[in-house]
Amino acid sequence: MKELELKYGCNPNQKPSRIYIEDGSELPIQVLSGRPGYINFLDAFNGWQLVKELKAATGLPAATSFKHVSPAGAAVGLPLDDTMKKIYWVEDMGELSPIACAYARARGADRMSSFGDFVSLSDVCDADTARLIKREVSDGVIAPGYTQEALEILKAKKNGNYNVIQIDPDYVPAPVEKKQVYGITFEQGRNELKIDRELLSNIVTEKKELPDSAKIDMMVALITLKYTQSNSVCYVKDGQAIGVGAGQQSRVHCTRLAGQKADNWYLRQAPQVLNLEFVDGIRRADRDNAIDVYIGEEYMDVLSEGAWQKIFKVKPPVFTREEKRAWLDQMSGVTLGSDAFFPFGDNIERAHKSGVEYIAQPGGSVRDDNVIEVCNKYGIVMAFTGIRLFHH
Repeated sequence: MKELELKYGCNPNQKPSRIYIEDGSELPIQVLSGRPGYINFLDAFNGWQLVKELKAATGLPAATSFKHVSPAGAAVGLPLDDTMKKIYWVEDMGELSPIACAYARARGADRMSSFGDFVSLSDVCDADTARLIKREVSDGVIAPGYTQEALEILKAKKNGNYNVIQIDPDYVPAPVEKKQVYGITFEQGRNELKIDRELLSNIVTEKKELPDSAKIDMMVALITLKYTQSNSVCYVKDGQAIGVGAGQQSRVHCTRLAGQKADNWYLRQAPQVLNLEFVDGIRRADRDNAIDVYIGEEYMDVLSEGAWQKIFKVKPPVFTREEKRAWLDQMSGVTLGSDAFFPFGDNIERAHKSGVEYIAQPGGSVRDDNVIEVCNKYGIVMAFTGIRLFHH
């Protein structure tokens, strides 16, 4: 297949639409189910690059959950403990395969943003992963292959209309990429920068100890940022992105946005949240929304006057601001990556509030000394990579 006609482009009025390779080569994909659209393929191809690179860098299976051409979550396939299984709603699944663990982490870290996502997997999709995908609201999946059982499960999703794409893992794109804006062609060399442990060797802070687990988290952060709309920052813990701030004009707004997502991820592990009793038959999305409201500032307004009875068996006690801050103060071991330098120390001050202990960023600001000083104030280890990772 040398080209694939699409229903429309970004919006229904944008016709005609198709995907093809300019030199007339065969497309490196097969559509096994559904009819993927323009945005689906943008998410699929960006996500595939991310997980392929993450697998190459860490040696671990990788998954990502994409929405509107940026990752809502990304992770490698480390085992899930009981708390992670509970907050990701997979405690009923038994022991999961590594690629299923990667997907559960990628999808579960920011469930609000992942609603209606496109999934990318570095490894063959197995039945465990397919079962997890089937019960989520999702637009499609791309992977290098599918077991027969997994394919049957996915083809049954959305009454047979779920988008399932298989990509040739050996496909190598042309070294120069092009796109058009307003009828004008832009051309640039592909970003083939290899992100590995060597990139993390320039530690500029007083504290120098960088455990291997933090190096993995730094690579997860940087590779995630490589495929996130800029400006962007990414918080990572235990091999998974827990907060992605994408497409903000100000870097500190990226840091705040991603930090709030990381805080929400950790607040979901608090006893007050783990002990919530939901009414029987509540939909997964409604449960996620209820948790987001419960840990937010608007809980008393939204769930007043009996509204809670539609969601909870018993009205939960208020999770006070002081209780939430006390819980968040226990958060530690978090890594922060940035696609460009931090221009001010206020980014580090905000990151510290979300348990950041390791930072990877390019460096090169005229205020690097101030940023390093704030890191030293909190005992944060920071590596200068010397490379920028803008993605547009």
